[in-house]
This record gives sequence, structure tokens and C-alpha cells, in this order.
Amino acid sequence: MDMEITIPQDDPVRLASAQLEELDYRELYRAYSSQGRKSAAEPRIIFEVLVYGYMCGIYSTRKLEEACRKRVDFMWLLNGEPVPDYSTFARFRTGRTKEAVEDLFYQFVRRLEQMGETEHDEVFIDGTKLESRANRYTFVWRKTTEKYLAKVKDAVREEFESRGISGNVTLKKFRELVKSEKAACEKNGIHFVHGAGRRKPPRQRAYEKFFTLLEKWEGYEKKLFLMGNSRNSYAKTDPDATFMHMKEDHMRNGQLKPGYNVQIAVNSEYITGAAAFSNRTDSGTLRPFLRRLEQQHGERYRDIVADAGYESLDNYLYLEGNGQTSFIKPINYEAQKNKKFRQQIGRRENMQYDEQQDCYVCAAGRKLLFHHESTQRNRQGYFPTTAYYRCDSCVGCPCREACCKAKSGTPKELRVKTDLVRLSDDSRKNIKTERGITLRMNRSIQVEGAFGVLKSNRKFKRFLTRGRANISTELYLLCMGYNLNKLCAKCNTGRLKTHLFCLQKE
Repeated sequence: MDMEITIPQDDPVRLASAQLEELDYRELYRAYSSQGRKSAAEPRIIFEVLVYGYMCGIYSTRKLEEACRKRVDFMWLLNGEPVPDYSTFARFRTGRTKEAVEDLFYQFVRRLEQMGETEHDEVFIDGTKLESRANRYTFVWRKTTEKYLAKVKDAVREEFESRGISGNVTLKKFRELVKSEKAACEKNGIHFVHGAGRRKPPRQRAYEKFFTLLEKWEGYEKKLFLMGNSRNSYAKTDPDATFMHMKEDHMRNGQLKPGYNVQIAVNSEYITGAAAFSNRTDSGTLRPFLRRLEQQHGERYRDIVADAGYESLDNYLYLEGNGQTSFIKPINYEAQKNKKFRQQIGRRENMQYDEQQDCYVCAAGRKLLFHHESTQRNRQGYFPTTAYYRCDSCVGCPCREACCKAKSGTPKELRVKTDLVRLSDDSRKNIKTERGITLRMNRSIQVEGAFGVLKSNRKFKRFLTRGRANISTELYLLCMGYNLNKLCAKCNTGRLKTHLFCLQKE
């Protein structure tokens, strides 16, 4: 069979092969060094087949092997090399190639920029929840763990009091007590017995009770360590996965499922960055994601475009400190358009602000004068300022019940995070400009469109591997396939070097 005649010149497999041939595979070959087991196939060929498989929506390693044996385009891509079996693909995807695959992905992103396909003027960021392969019922919850850990500590405290041990109950002290109890049993020549029909000596029962409590204490501490400070749950079969609400609820009961918060950055319709986080909130992923993009690209994006889920004071201060323009839609941007929101006269947004007197004027015409302000360091190292505005008296005010929820006699007080208000107003002004409207429209087309293609068109809704390193490899392969498909589509439609969709003027 003549492959050159069978494969059309404009087929995506030709473009994929040509683009992937230009990448530097030294990092990949270092991962597949001569030490240890020799690869059953050329690592570069395995990578190219996997990327092309993700381009075609083939994610199963067995289906990839079948495609290599039966499909002409996969045979052409193998270029006469032996067909790798499914286990070879699986080892590649779940092995030690995470850093190498990430390096190849960002190599291709930099190549797109050299071709003039991408730029660093703006970036569209969005996230979605993708389910892990972990068992859906192997959950560990923080509150439950803390409750049982407290019970264990109470039991240990009682043992300490009964033995006259003073001071705080710590794990180190308890380990020493268990160790001394075991040494005492050995010194007294106590023979431990087990099994039915055998009576255990009192010292053996005491030691086993202590040892069981110690195992539970260490187990609960380990669970809390795996969760860290930013998570309230994890899956036993995939400790990196956090239980989250999924849009695709196949069980239709709103049950939390183990998954990852996947973030992607899109510029000029190409995915220029991707990362998976265990943090459920989008606002907590923006700063590490942007730092990762800057590290890989060697350059910062000028305009950051994201939806309301990314609004937070820390994110605003981070963008301001880096000289990046925020086009983040405020959380209450859409709510302020509703009549119900405008009727809440006690909200700061519905009061008039007098800049000269530095006061707010309520619906009854009374002034809330500046009282004092406080500054406190937060977890991210910033020092946000909170200003307090207080009314002299609310006695006899006809709007008292609708405006203030405090007890009668207590004047109305507003707590205003001045930095958040200032930066949120700046972002609100930015998204209302002509460029802001254009960027908001492109955000819904480009980054949300990318998730639509990956999850709906390509049917990628659940990871096939476990662990953040392994699912990151899957994610980079998926994004690489998406970018190659987008480059092929732009070539066929004559849309190369286009970056933004323009607004249609009536």
C-alpha cells in the first residue's frame, strides 16, 4: 500500500507530524535513559502517536494499539516502526514523563508564538472540574477526621492522668509511653498470646490498647497532613483528588465526586497554558497559575481576562503588583442590574459616597462618617486596609429596619475594604470600555469554547489515571492535540495569525 497516495496532503496527521518533528526531545530521552527497563518502542514515536490519538479523540490505550494496527493514518505516523502495545502507551502516560511532556507542550506553545500565531497582549483564563479515576466512595473528610482525633486525644489524656503524667498531651510523649510499656513487658518476661481460648495478661491488654490508640492518632495526623490547609477532603485511591461538585452529575443526586480543578489559559484560540489543582475555588488558583505561565513563557501577559469566580483582593493586588491589567468581572456585576439588589438600601453599593467629606449618605439622607481604619497582614503577605463608617444616630429613622440588622439603638456601620473597592471599580471600568467588551466577548468564545470542544465534542470528561503527575500528563497531551487541531483548522480556513474576533457593528 502506498501511504503517500493514501494520505491526503491536507490531512491533519501530516501537519501533526511536521510540527512535532521540530520539537526538542532531549528531555524525553533523558526520562527514558538506559538505566532500568528499555522502552519497547521509540519514545518520540510513542509521544507522537499519543498526541495524534488525543487529536482524534482516542484516549484508551487498547484503542490506540488497535488504531495503530488498522488505521492508515496511524500506520503512516509509525513510519515503519513496530506497533507499540497498550501497556507501552500506559507506561508512558503513567510513568516518569510528566516533566518531559510538559516541556514539549510549552515548546510547541513557544513555536506558535514564533510563527506569529500567539502573542502576549491578553490571556483568557477559565477553569472546570474534571472527575478523577478514584473510587467515588473512598472519601476522607476533614471534620470527621478532626472529631475522631479529638476522641483519641481525650482517651490518651485519661491514661496520662491515671498514670500521673503531667503536661500537655503530645504525640511524642505518647510514643515514649508506648515504647516504655513495651519495654516493661519484655523486662517482666510477659509472653504475648493471641487466638481464641487464650487469656491475655493485663499488661498485654494495656500495651495493645496504647498501641491501637497510637496507630489511630498517627493515621488521623497523616490524613490531615495529606489534606493540607486548603482542602477539606481527599480520596483514598487518589490522595491528590478533592471531592467537588461536578456539572456532569451522572448519578443526579448532587453528590460530591473526586476530581481536579483544571485551569487553562487561551490566547489567539490556542491553549497556551494548563494546570490541574486540588483547590476547588478558581480564585485560589489564579496566582500560582500565572506564576507558572510566566516561568514557562519567560514573559507576562499584559491583560488578564477572567470571570467573576476569580475576583478576590489578593488576586487584584497580585495583578497590580505585576503591572498587569485586570479585566475580571466583579462578583456583583450582574446582580447590580436587578431590581431586588437595588432595593437593598443597606448595601454600600446603593449609597451615595461624598468624596469631599469622606462619608456615605444612606437612603434617609443621614451621613455615615469615617470613624477609623485598620490594617492587618493576610496569608498572602499583603496588608489590606479596612475602613469603618458609622452613623451618629439611627433613632427615629424610617428606613432603620430595611437598612440595619443590628439591635435597636446601635448605629449603622459599614466595613469597607478600601483596596478591594478601588481595584474592583478599576476592573469594572476596564470591562466597560470598547476593548473590555471585545475581550469579554472573546473570552466566552475562546476559553469557554475550548472547554466545550474538549468536554462535549471530544468527550473528555474523566481522567484515566490517578495522581496529579499522571493526570497532568494527560492534560498536556489533550491540550497539545487541541492546539494541533486548531492550527490545522486555521490553515484550511485561511485564518492564520488572527488573534481576536471583532464586534459586529449594527
